[in-house]
Amino acid sequence: MSVVDLHRPERDPARLGLVDPVIDVVIPVFNEERALAASVLAVHEHLSGLPFPTRITIADNASTDATALIAWQLAQQLDDVEVVTLARKGRGRALKHAWSRSDADVLVYMDVDLSTDLNALLPLVAPLISGHSDLSIGTRLDRRSNTTRGPRREFISRGYNRLLRGTLRARFSDAQCGFKAIRRDVADRLLPLVEDDAWFFDTELLVLAERAGLRIHEIPVDWIDDPDSRVDVVRTALDDLRGMVRLGWSLARGRVPLAEVAGTLGRTAARSAHGRLDAQLVVFTLIGIASTVAYGILYVLLRGQLSALPANAVALIATAVANTAANRRYTFGHRGRERRIRHQAQGLLVFAVGLVVTTSVLTVLRATGGSGHPAREVLALTAANLFVTATRFLAMRWWIFRPVRRTPEPPSGQGRAGTT
Repeated sequence: MSVVDLHRPERDPARLGLVDPVIDVVIPVFNEERALAASVLAVHEHLSGLPFPTRITIADNASTDATALIAWQLAQQLDDVEVVTLARKGRGRALKHAWSRSDADVLVYMDVDLSTDLNALLPLVAPLISGHSDLSIGTRLDRRSNTTRGPRREFISRGYNRLLRGTLRARFSDAQCGFKAIRRDVADRLLPLVEDDAWFFDTELLVLAERAGLRIHEIPVDWIDDPDSRVDVVRTALDDLRGMVRLGWSLARGRVPLAEVAGTLGRTAARSAHGRLDAQLVVFTLIGIASTVAYGILYVLLRGQLSALPANAVALIATAVANTAANRRYTFGHRGRERRIRHQAQGLLVFAVGLVVTTSVLTVLRATGGSGHPAREVLALTAANLFVTATRFLAMRWWIFRPVRRTPEPPSGQGRAGTT
């Protein structure tokens, strides 16, 4: 990523009394030549009334108008204003870079249109300065908030946040409000884990923080929507949906090292997705749907060459082996070679139960004159497989992939009785 830092001219620290800032307010901008100067001046004036050192960082992400020139002029004219410019667009990219390079204790982000009343800034950062919380966000959806925006944006915002609660079990109320703060030590741990560089950045950061057991403080805000906003709402919503799928899949597979983040920051991570019944059911269901479809296709293909019973057995064995392998890795989080053969053997025992059930269904069809038509057989076997699938999940969760209990390590200097 090509980045050029444009800093204000050198000043005499002794004369100005400059010290490392406690707060760094980052304002990401793209082609904001009309609004930038007035907004920065308003923020600068507001910050001058706070009881600790502050800085404003203008993060210009690939503007093509006079935004960069105006930002540089502001940095020359105002104390504690800096500029970073990026060669590529992306709000998340701009925030990652500006926050990663900052030496401030608390890192803030706000939109250049200043839709949020600046009087909310001190309540936003106070819990972070005191050490009470790890992140702080403004929310437009609190009953105490006072928001002014159109019904379309209101509907999309509320719908999006409800979707987050339903799919990713988010407990924060407003993911996309452009008014957030984070402690620098927390940002150092979380930012490398956030993959999105655009509008989903906020959501991903908050979900990861919540899953790592970090404290998120919410404050109600007064918000006036910018009628001149250039955000493509529909495109952003679609990008966010793709981000939710990607993030949910990563969390379900246990690919994000949240326990390490929690341990480093002295928090307790939320229970792993591999240990939660709801997450296991979602992944197991998806794998089960794929297995059922594969079984039906394979059965129909084999039925042209084999009779019903052999075709059923071959199709069921093939999909059972694949199903066990997929659930082993994605549903229950087991990787590597350890216990892999044992897991497959146990899976085949469960398969035998399924074979007995589905064979019995075929026997009943034959006795009642319903056999001989592959489509009818597939429907009957699919219904039987629903029962088999439920049985397989219970067996996998409570028998095949149950957590292995290990004997705690003895204190230093004592013998070890052994492990299971």
